[in-house]
Amino acid sequence: MPLRFTLRQLEYFIAVGEAGSVARAARRANVSSPSISAAIAQLEAAFGVQLFIRRHAHALTLTPAGRELLAEARRVLAGAEGLGALAADIGGEVSGPLAIACLKTFAPLLLPDLRRAFEAAHPAVRATQYELDHADILEGLLRGALDIGLTYDLPLPEGIAFQPLATLDPWVIVAPSHPLAGKPEIVPEDLRGQPMVLLDLPYSADYFLTLFDQIGTPPLIAERTRDMAVLRSLVANGYGYSLINTRTRAEQAPDGKRLAFVPLRGGLRPLQLGLVTTAAPHARRTVAAFAEHCRSSIARDGLPGCLPG
Repeated sequence: MPLRFTLRQLEYFIAVGEAGSVARAARRANVSSPSISAAIAQLEAAFGVQLFIRRHAHALTLTPAGRELLAEARRVLAGAEGLGALAADIGGEVSGPLAIACLKTFAPLLLPDLRRAFEAAHPAVRATQYELDHADILEGLLRGALDIGLTYDLPLPEGIAFQPLATLDPWVIVAPSHPLAGKPEIVPEDLRGQPMVLLDLPYSADYFLTLFDQIGTPPLIAERTRDMAVLRSLVANGYGYSLINTRTRAEQAPDGKRLAFVPLRGGLRPLQLGLVTTAAPHARRTVAAFAEHCRSSIARDGLPGCLPG
């Protein structure tokens, strides 16, 4: 049975469903409004259902049937993109969609730099980036929503492969006025009784808190945050010290106040920054090319935005 609709019509349908009006969808798709309106009318005729309710000022609202068909249209287009990516892979071309996730704590330091250079070398790739915590990266890989991730060697479930890129030692960050700021290095016992600002993310918090299991003293947690920028500002404003694994070149918090970085010796193992993928025997060519790009870039230039050691 011949298809009664085209992928282009589905693209326009999705654009209108997301934009809420024909005019906004036309601007996003860079086509004329009549072309969008005609595609919607043709789809409604082909499906035999009304997709949108027309409201005042040209606004459109999806009908219940339209909502169901919109979700399926997204799946159809994703499948078509996957088919195109497979054909490119067979033909030896690095192209097509690439969904990249990065641990949110170091995504600003790392991901835009790696992505820009990769896209410049492979202009046929359409990369999309996501800033997530460790648990969400793993979940996205396992359900097929992500192609590759950049994260630490924190606990990994079965079915996930890890490729190390760099070793990151633990650091203590404090305000310059903190009593620990002038030390050449800090040992775990120095942190007893000191207020702590905890990076309260899944897996990351567990990693940092193992330090206190080893010294037999519970941490004095003064503040918790899931945002690295907020953490840096809390520390710079004297709310306590914090533990991190990225020694940034920038020594300021987002509000401009200074930070001091002191190496932590003993108590916490260094973390491996690396790539995570599903443990499939053969990676898609574009995914493999991005992995190689990350390995060669970091081996040559180090981590963008970070100081070594």
